[in-house]
Amino acid sequence: MRRRLPSREEAIRILRSVGCPRNVIRHCIRVADLALRIARACLETGLEVDLALVEAGALLHDVGRARARGIAHAFVGAEMARELGLDERLVRLIARHTGGVEPRAAEEMGWPPGDYGPETLEEKIVAYADKLVEGRRILPFDEALRKLEEELGPGHPAVRNLARIHEELAGILGERLEALGRP
Repeated sequence: MRRRLPSREEAIRILRSVGCPRNVIRHCIRVADLALRIARACLETGLEVDLALVEAGALLHDVGRARARGIAHAFVGAEMARELGLDERLVRLIARHTGGVEPRAAEEMGWPPGDYGPETLEEKIVAYADKLVEGRRILPFDEALRKLEEELGPGHPAVRNLARIHEELAGILGERLEALGRP
């Protein structure tokens, strides 16, 4: 059963109520703004994109940072969203927003088996926007990919998925994709 997705104001209220730090909330808002620009551009090409899911997912993707650090925040955030009674599409997006978790790491954290890479267009858009937003700045794709490779290693699933998502979105939007990240 699909549930109503939280509005922008409701999502921000959720972030505050669970104790997310202000810098995390600012990051989530910036990710949502970029993700919505990308989603709207995809809509203009004729693709179906759920803008409400993109916005709610981008705003709540880091809700787990109120209780966990590192990669675990994705699964913790998904569990928090489930406990709050949020739509399962949103729960899944939160769990998958990091771009991918190695199966061994997922097992060590007690997660169900899987790589947790984004699959739907909405999941891909949010994961992509999240990796491009650093603080208040939107990084060029090449810089975001390089930083992720330095952090996780070039063979990590999140690095491979980010490159794959970039290729997919660039195939849809062409040169316009890079322009969406500029103010």
